Amino acid sequence: MLQSQLFCKTKKEAPKEAEAISHKLLSRADFIEQTISGVYRFLPLGLRVLDKIEAVIDIEMLNLGAQKLYLPTLQNKNLWIETGRWDKIDPPLFKLKDRHQKETALGSTHEEEITDVVRKRIKSYQDLPIYLYQIQDKFRNEMRSSGGLLRTREFLMKDLYSFHVSENDQMKFYSEVKEAYFRIFKKCGLKAVTVEASSGTIGGEISHEFMAISENGEDRILICKKCGFGGNIEKVGELEKCPDCKFSLEKKNSIEIGHIFNLGTKYSKKMGANFIDKDGKSKPITMGCYGIGLGRLMATIVEINHDEKGIIWPEEVAPFKVHLIPIENSQKVIKTTEKLYQDLQKAETEVLYDDRNGKSVGEKFADADLIGIPNRVVISERTLLKNCVEIKKRSENKAKLIKLNQIIKNVR
Repeated sequence: MLQSQLFCKTKKEAPKEAEAISHKLLSRADFIEQTISGVYRFLPLGLRVLDKIEAVIDIEMLNLGAQKLYLPTLQNKNLWIETGRWDKIDPPLFKLKDRHQKETALGSTHEEEITDVVRKRIKSYQDLPIYLYQIQDKFRNEMRSSGGLLRTREFLMKDLYSFHVSENDQMKFYSEVKEAYFRIFKKCGLKAVTVEASSGTIGGEISHEFMAISENGEDRILICKKCGFGGNIEKVGELEKCPDCKFSLEKKNSIEIGHIFNLGTKYSKKMGANFIDKDGKSKPITMGCYGIGLGRLMATIVEINHDEKGIIWPEEVAPFKVHLIPIENSQKVIKTTEKLYQDLQKAETEVLYDDRNGKSVGEKFADADLIGIPNRVVISERTLLKNCVEIKKRSENKAKLIKLNQIIKNVR
């Protein structure tokens, strides 16, 4: 894409209300913009990153055998009455009345909706297991929104639901989801740890959070370096010794980037989601749910991957793979740059070509560092004398000269 046509206006200063580094950098680089407290607009660069994150998630969900669907944001009050959560879920629902004075709610989660879908279609043990997921807007009536995308009131969520004949079968899938989550976070440039967690108003006896260790994280966790035990302090309290191996525990600040739950039969019993087993007996379906907030994941990537100049996007989720910058306006430089731009596009390499007039080299480099595209390719008269371009990884300090005919191979 030509940068002169990109809908993006970078800023030297972050919004006054921004405290988290991800909020500051994503705002300055024009990926996001706050409209009201806890609600954000995703601008073209920001949406490109969200789309990349969604693509990473989709691959892993399909590998698990999950099928994608889309459930409504406006939810049926009667379903929430069935489970008793209409007035009890925390944070409380955003409720509204239509012109007929009928109450509905903006979905903060979709256990009721998905259970209603499944109970109409699953009749026999032969229909199970089944795995269904969506990526969709959620609305949480938070008391306090803070940290930019780290705590919002409207957000994009991947929620996967699984349905099983038994808890043993569900826990087997639970372990498979754990491994899929580790792969997702690794592709997003994050090293995740799992900790035992409170299930809150979602429910279930077993749940685990996936945490990214970060000094700016608002979650406090305890980690055992010897055996790998981890627990959210909300769940395990102020333990000093590991409950598994008695080794000393370390307290860390962290950011929650995923949460998985063994729901058991909490929803199926209340909503009559049953199946006929091999012996002809009716039993409630065992369920699990598994969530990742895409906006929070995007913010956490920035919290972990940045320097004093700006964002450092991992390859898998970067808005573009190459930032192409000519630093002189001679005919030779421009002609070579335009040919390389076309060659990169033909090679299906996403490239942002800084063709802007009236911008100094310093301004172009500052914007490139702020936006954080993984590979910066600079073309000048000096590099062309050697039939080369200068390539610099955003994650590295030093640049190197690469022959023109080796560029596409190098950035791949």
